[in-house]
Amino acid sequence: SSSSAASDVYKRQDQPHPFLGGLTPARFMRRHWQKRPLHVAAALKGRLPPLGVAELFGLAARDGVESRLVRRERVASDAAQDRWVVRHGPIPRRSLPALRRPDWTLLVQGVDLHLEAAHALLQPFRFVPDARLDDLMVSFATQGGGVGPHVDAYDVFLLQCHGRRRWKVGPVKDAAFVPGLPLRILSHFEPTKEWLCEPGDLLYVPPGWGHDGVAEDGECITASVGFRAPARMALATELLQRLLDAHEPPDADRLYRDAKQPAVANPAAIPEALQRFAAEAARHWLGSPAAFERAIALALGEALSEPKPGVWFEPNPPSGGGRRADRPADPSGVRLDRRTRMLHDARCLYVNGEAFTVGGTDGRLLRRLADRRALSASERARLGTDARQAVQQWVDAGWLHADEAS
Repeated sequence: SSSSAASDVYKRQDQPHPFLGGLTPARFMRRHWQKRPLHVAAALKGRLPPLGVAELFGLAARDGVESRLVRRERVASDAAQDRWVVRHGPIPRRSLPALRRPDWTLLVQGVDLHLEAAHALLQPFRFVPDARLDDLMVSFATQGGGVGPHVDAYDVFLLQCHGRRRWKVGPVKDAAFVPGLPLRILSHFEPTKEWLCEPGDLLYVPPGWGHDGVAEDGECITASVGFRAPARMALATELLQRLLDAHEPPDADRLYRDAKQPAVANPAAIPEALQRFAAEAARHWLGSPAAFERAIALALGEALSEPKPGVWFEPNPPSGGGRRADRPADPSGVRLDRRTRMLHDARCLYVNGEAFTVGGTDGRLLRRLADRRALSASERARLGTDARQAVQQWVDAGWLHADEAS
């Protein structure tokens, strides 16, 4: 399949990558990743994705699709002086300004979840761990459209699909934003580099670098592949909450009792017995350091593989032979649905927020499925009974699909 072919090509880290201007992925990660921008002219070399205006406008009008309409009302040449208006979706087509009107932008998040062409655009960037991938956003802008100079906390690859966009980029020394605006526009932006991106060009911008992209043409389409880094405290909070939810002890509702509590002369002092009671309750979840690390790793895999909010799967129609759990495996290969998130670590597989412990040949083959996003018919046939049944359940649920080509 196309997904497995892309993964096979780009997993070779020491071969030149066509999207990186001849750099190998290994060299790009050493030289540029989270360090400095990179512009590559004609990176797509005629392989522009068929992302059309009509499809984008249609997505923006749908419930469950995150979209924004940004209009700039100019009063000066400085973006900080202009009036900015932001409307959040859904945005029906009739609510969009006329195409001939300048200075407006439509941004649609998570396009990769809805369009195969957009999902395919993510595959060449899988030299970066999937756990860091956020989504593919697509923006449509009329002449002069943009969102002003801003800075992101994540890495982004900007692919020019149609029209031209002029980018100004520079490190941010002062991260203050203009107060009172609906967008986080930098108050003081001093670009050090400038590129005019033509269709097929790529621009990588690391986190902490300010950038400002302005459409030069009437119909400008730019795809943005974003890699978001989790915030430390937010991640810790989610993982600890998952531990609390998953490992509730049988005496979780046991109340603190102090039948032998004597009368006290210092009522504001916290009783030592209550402190011990609280420490013992917390120690249940902490356990030994090794057990705690394993539990955190499990919670992390489940959290990172959780589908995007609002994602749902359509079950695949049953194949012949009914749904007996012990029926022979379907002879076809399988590929992951574009919405499925599948990750792995040394102990477990994680599929759409669920953890599975596998080892041996099954573990190697299912990790290959995660890495390539596809498994051939011969590889599927080598799975053991339990792994075959799990794969069939994922197919039935719509997480995987039959793929005769793989």
